[in-house]
Amino acid sequence: MGEFRPYTVAEAAELTGFSVQTITRMFEHEPGVLVIERKTAMGKQRYRSIRIPRAVFERVIRRITVK
Repeated sequence: MGEFRPYTVAEAAELTGFSVQTITRMFEHEPGVLVIERKTAMGKQRYRSIRIPRAVFERVIRRITVK
């Protein structure tokens, strides 16, 4: 995958200085973001894996940056 590897939430948080929770809220419903979700066997907890393609990351950062 190399340079096309999407960012994890932790990587995006490190790049921006925002918290993991803030990055999750910013990107979880953004078009183009990959969200894989599953519930535990008892259905009480959910596990989400979020991957943010670089193009989506850059688009959102441009949108929130003061010009």
